[in-house]
Amino acid sequence: MWKPGDLVTRKSYGRDLCFIVVEVDEETETAILKGMDVRLMADAPFSDLERVSEDELRQFEARAARVEDECLRLVRSRREIDMERRMLRKEARFQTEPDFFERPGRVLHLDGDGSYLQKCLNMYRELGIRAVGRHIPEAQMPSVVKSLLEEHQPDILIITGHDGLIRKGKDWHDLSNYRNSANFVRAVQEARRYVRNMDDLVIIAGACQSHFEAILDAGANFASSPGRIMIHALDPVFIAEKIAFTPINETVNVYDVVRSTYTGTDGVGGLESRGKYRLGLPKPAL
Repeated sequence: MWKPGDLVTRKSYGRDLCFIVVEVDEETETAILKGMDVRLMADAPFSDLERVSEDELRQFEARAARVEDECLRLVRSRREIDMERRMLRKEARFQTEPDFFERPGRVLHLDGDGSYLQKCLNMYRELGIRAVGRHIPEAQMPSVVKSLLEEHQPDILIITGHDGLIRKGKDWHDLSNYRNSANFVRAVQEARRYVRNMDDLVIIAGACQSHFEAILDAGANFASSPGRIMIHALDPVFIAEKIAFTPINETVNVYDVVRSTYTGTDGVGGLESRGKYRLGLPKPAL
């Protein structure tokens, strides 16, 4: 009845989200689902699924587009305020040498979902952030993160994909009750073995309903999800943007970082960290 790639909703949740079927188990009549615009992975019995019609799909896509536009508008509004502050800083430091250039932080983005990764890379370009993305299954992230850090030498590392509390287990403290939190924890630990200083490498990790406390304890600067809620696909990008454009001599305002996301403090939290934005002289001729 169901096959990978089908678009479905869950009747038990009021058909609130659109999911893509990624795996089916005919024996148990259960499907594994991933969110279309949230970083959630879930399972559901066949009997709970309903197919998404073309009209419903257009509605879901329109809602997702509105959310992205709203987030981008907020980021651009905040960027204008930050630019005014940076202009004052430039004037103070370069009154006699105005021919400067800007260098925001560089991002390495590891994502368990290829379609989300492409959406994030498009947003990085929109925001003027230098970013490299790699589609890596969550279970493989711990084994490849060190070599990727050596290759790209980023200022900001994002480790994300899909996650979720497993239906049969509701103990928030047990890592085994999460689909991918343990993989995120191990990947962060491996990254911290390579770069120990939290200001040299800012790490953002997690997805929907991830084990926030364990990921932070592993060495991340920012993580999801304190309230075990769903986060938006672009939330890691908006955190990275704030860090990338905060001057290196300033501490990133944690409240401002969280406020830049769509889900807020229930979706993302973190620790004080230094920014990655630098000014330089002279401006390249070409």
